[in-house]
Amino acid sequence: MGTDDFAAWTRRFEEARERRRVQGDPDWERGATLHPAVWAGIRRFQVGEEGDGAGLVGKADAAGDDDYARAVRLFVAEERNHARLLARLLAAGGVPELTGHWSDTAFVRLRRLMGLRTELLVLMVAEVVALRYYRALRDGADDPLTSEVAGRILSDERRHVPFHCDRLHASLAELPRALRRPVTALWQLLLLAAALVVAVDHGPALRRVGVGRLRFAADVAASSSAVVSAVLAPRPGTRTDPG
Repeated sequence: MGTDDFAAWTRRFEEARERRRVQGDPDWERGATLHPAVWAGIRRFQVGEEGDGAGLVGKADAAGDDDYARAVRLFVAEERNHARLLARLLAAGGVPELTGHWSDTAFVRLRRLMGLRTELLVLMVAEVVALRYYRALRDGADDPLTSEVAGRILSDERRHVPFHCDRLHASLAELPRALRRPVTALWQLLLLAAALVVAVDHGPALRRVGVGRLRFAADVAASSSAVVSAVLAPRPGTRTDPG
């Protein structure tokens, strides 16, 4: 990926930021009413969205591409906004936020183990799982405010996946060709494992929004092929939104 590619990504993130500014927040005064299982799932995803992104920003700075580093900061700002939206949604329903969750702690530690490539591969697991979760929440929540919040977050996540794919394509191209397929195969296994954990952990909530455990895991696993294709051999028109 050249500098121009990430300069374009920076512009896309800035345009999205301006659209959000013009649109303003949802009408929180409407309140929100959901089954307790769905609230429990939202609380856990809110914790996951709340990371400060310092590790990723530092590694992006070290990569030596100023345009990429700027785009990463805008990505992190969007993730923080997701945490804020979910926190406001919880407040609208009178539901307290979680202070932490073991799955998020484990995920953050795994992301920080090595360099930028590893961090992005692990981060992409969360992004792809999130695409399916927020789509289910948008389409299946029997609450207008929740559907609106989930739809706004989903719109951002659909931009995040191809953004990370572009960087991972450049990063994996630095590896010997013989290693690229094994790396992506291991990533697919990690994605499947994460999808199964979420399916089990959020099973009651997923059923409430119309998606069974097996369906959720299968949909996430099936979506991985589009990501792998984009990372290994992106081309004009390649579909990189598996959501």
